[in-house]
Amino acid sequence: MNASSPRRGLGFGIFTLAMLAFLISLGVWQLQRRVEKHALIAALTERLAAPPVALPPPAQWAALTPAKDEFLRVSFSATYESLPDAMVYSSGSAVRTDVAGAGTWAFLPAQLPDGRTVIVDAGFVQNTMQDRAEQDRAVMGLVTGQPVTMTGYLRFPEKAGMLTPSANRGKRLWFARDVGAMTQALGWEKVAPFYIDLETPVPASGIPKPGPLDVHLKDDHMQYAITWFGLAFAVLIAFGVWWRGQRRA
Repeated sequence: MNASSPRRGLGFGIFTLAMLAFLISLGVWQLQRRVEKHALIAALTERLAAPPVALPPPAQWAALTPAKDEFLRVSFSATYESLPDAMVYSSGSAVRTDVAGAGTWAFLPAQLPDGRTVIVDAGFVQNTMQDRAEQDRAVMGLVTGQPVTMTGYLRFPEKAGMLTPSANRGKRLWFARDVGAMTQALGWEKVAPFYIDLETPVPASGIPKPGPLDVHLKDDHMQYAITWFGLAFAVLIAFGVWWRGQRRA
């Protein structure tokens, strides 16, 4: 072993320890994420299966958060307003097992008895992304001027990302459930900071198509953890082989 070998061995040893610490920390992080994901799945499953409760009153709206209130099942009475609707394009759904293929979600403003407005995702409309007239026909029958008893799930708006296509305001077509942008563009007023994914009632025509939600979250964290721990073990074996060779040299 030449004079530079101890220094080289020390440097490689430090590098190996750093790699081991990094890979093991990633594995531990994935195990922690798995625990959190299982807790989230259990919480969402419980909320989706629970009997509907009354819609929270406006005084409580500011305190609602996605962490504790997303997918809360609620029941309330509201009247669809004679105002422009919005459509949100979708290639499928992660929360509706009965929806497949391209189409749009129909977002309509509905007035509560106190005069405030809650936006209702009234359901899925199949393959009508570009046909505004067909969209209008699909939702026209919902606006009767009469109160409707609705059951659905409390959801929170999403913002468009950097890669999200821009909304086509002429067709009232969005590519994210950005209720704030819809409200501003379409003149909706006194809008709640959440929207409702409608479960019932189902229109006689079946269009739009509301329905129960069934959350299926990906749970690959154990697989990822095993991968990171496996890489850490491989790095350790490689260092052992190298070190053994150095001692023989």
